[in-house]
Amino acid sequence: MSEPRLVRNPLVAKDTVRPLVDGSRAFHRSMPDYRPTPLAALPAAAARLGAGSVHAKDESARMGMPSFKILGASWATYRTLLAHLGHPAGSGLGLAELKTELAAKTPGLRLVSATDGNHGRAVARMAALLGLSAHILVPEDMVQERIDAIATEGAQVEVVPGGYDDAIRRSAELADANSLVVSDTSWEGYVDPPSWVIDGYSTMIGEILDEIAAGGIPRPTVVVAQIGVGAFGAAVARGFRDSAGTRLLGVEPIDADCVTASIEAGGILTIPGPQRSIMAGLNCGTPSVIAWPDVSGGYDVFATVTDAAAEDAMRLMYSDGVVSGESGAAGLAGLLTHAGELALGPDDHILIFSTEGATDIANFNRVTGAALAGA
Repeated sequence: MSEPRLVRNPLVAKDTVRPLVDGSRAFHRSMPDYRPTPLAALPAAAARLGAGSVHAKDESARMGMPSFKILGASWATYRTLLAHLGHPAGSGLGLAELKTELAAKTPGLRLVSATDGNHGRAVARMAALLGLSAHILVPEDMVQERIDAIATEGAQVEVVPGGYDDAIRRSAELADANSLVVSDTSWEGYVDPPSWVIDGYSTMIGEILDEIAAGGIPRPTVVVAQIGVGAFGAAVARGFRDSAGTRLLGVEPIDADCVTASIEAGGILTIPGPQRSIMAGLNCGTPSVIAWPDVSGGYDVFATVTDAAAEDAMRLMYSDGVVSGESGAAGLAGLLTHAGELALGPDDHILIFSTEGATDIANFNRVTGAALAGA
């Protein structure tokens, strides 16, 4: 469908959403450069929406990466490697010890992942940290800056004809005893690493819940999450499953609306591809099987947005001092597009997620009029 739409979720059942799994937080605190990311106030966005407040979880600088994806990728990589070596999840093995054991027992091991940018770069970073090689599959329309960023992590980058779903299929073909796939989406027979990705995102959700409990920001009446395959969306749904009076809104590009279309169909379906939105991190054609129960049960409303709306949101967030990339601005784009139907008002306190910084600097500068270095 070419027009933005707002879909009330007939499948919502928040009592079926699984609880947040917080096992990754101690692990992340042990990693280099870990610190909680800021919750930025967006007064210009609040004024435009007529809301009491808008706050954005700013993930433009997370442990040396320009995206929150390192949280899921690092925990899933760690858990995948522990399982490969036969260690239980609670073994307490540190990264240095893990690196030593991998070098001794599994020479030639590599990590494989398909990506639309941020997840694959994060997997490549973990591979380098642990002395492993990485093979990252990307769709053919990925901008060169994002490909180069993955390559700078030491990874082999393979450009796959077609879109993100085609890259996923190619990654699955590479799996063997010496090639461990660390994906953020799931399929038949492959569910553990994607579930660990979701669990890894709980670190960010925990930071937010701590801030709310401490009175640092108002308790949100509206929480907005961008939806790709649904892994991040599932983590958000779990975090706010018991938050009475809070509406959850999921946002997708109009031509990458696999979750919204699946909600309308009453079950998971694949939409035609490839998807070509500038919100590259959301260019997905099939929802994740493991994320679907929490996403379909946890959200009150789903919205689709245009690329122009994402650009509008990028400019508005930049005016409030937040550098947000195309996918990072999708949540605010959903609010701007559908504010009337959502009936937002001064009693609403809104939480959004700026899930990435400017990962395509030339486009960010074009859209916002900024002059960030590196273009």
